[in-house]
Amino acid sequence: MNEEEQIRELYRLYWKYMIDKDAEGLHSIQSEDYFLCHMTGVRQMRAEFEKGLLNGTFNYYSADHDSIEVMIDGDTARMIGCSTVIAEVYGGGKGSWRLQGDFTLRKENGTWKLMSSKASTY
Repeated sequence: MNEEEQIRELYRLYWKYMIDKDAEGLHSIQSEDYFLCHMTGVRQMRAEFEKGLLNGTFNYYSADHDSIEVMIDGDTARMIGCSTVIAEVYGGGKGSWRLQGDFTLRKENGTWKLMSSKASTY
């Protein structure tokens, strides 16, 4: 598997782990300093977002991936993934969202890790 495909697989795993509420899985693909910037502009460090995922603040049920674009520059990369996601967040109703994740990545000890993501719609 080439590096672009390895990074695309991280995107697929990211959504699988979010749907499964698998904190250990998420840890395995994220850097220690990973953070998420929500559509609202709220920035959450990994532990804070994980708490919301595990306590039911964020509930993801499915993700169908429309596109995953990867740009590699040495030991850093950018990935933009677009997916149709069924989710229920912050106590709102369950709905379908066309979400775009703009991720930064870096290679740590030869393995690609997610450093950050910024969520928006498309």
